[in-house]
Amino acid sequence: MRKPPVRVDAVLVQAVIAAALSFAHLHDLAVAAGQDGWKAWAYPVSVDLLLVAAWKRLRSGQSKAAGWSWFLVALAASLGANIATAGLLDLSHVPPWLRVLVAGWPAAAFLGGTLLAHGPDTDRAAAIAESDVIDAPAPEEEHEVEPPVRARTPELVAEPAPPSPPADHVPAALITHARKVATEHHTRTGAPIDTATLRARLGVPASLAEAIATHLT
Repeated sequence: MRKPPVRVDAVLVQAVIAAALSFAHLHDLAVAAGQDGWKAWAYPVSVDLLLVAAWKRLRSGQSKAAGWSWFLVALAASLGANIATAGLLDLSHVPPWLRVLVAGWPAAAFLGGTLLAHGPDTDRAAAIAESDVIDAPAPEEEHEVEPPVRARTPELVAEPAPPSPPADHVPAALITHARKVATEHHTRTGAPIDTATLRARLGVPASLAEAIATHLT
């Protein structure tokens, strides 16, 4: 049997054409604003990379506010270049404010790309805990017990602390991440990480931190 011919995805072809046109408009606008040579080609690349980084952050489900903010900034830069080069702006006499905006774009793109590419360890630990649906008992709130007024008043019996979850019920992904945190702490301080520091770095309850610590010894 002959294999069917390769199908051409019309949506993908349209996306490539739109990206090429937007790329060319950003290049022309950069040239008009005084950025010639390789610098004019670097501007559309930085805009497209910022769009990809923002889209990846939105797909990951973490810090959606930051993802949407930088996605809209990059989209505004792309749409602005398309509109500016459509005849609404005289590219031979670019206004000074546009020159300043084009010159300041690399710093904004670098800041956005850095913030989108690097997130805190607590966000990754929380994402791992949520993905594995960990049902850990929440720590009870501490209440001050007033001293008894009378000598015959029976003393209050403190309730036992919630038991720690079994060590074999801790998700493997969270243990792997905890090992990385412990290794980084030992490399930086020269001492093994304690349970309190591990709990603070991972952002998990004390009982879960104790269960994780059993796997690190």
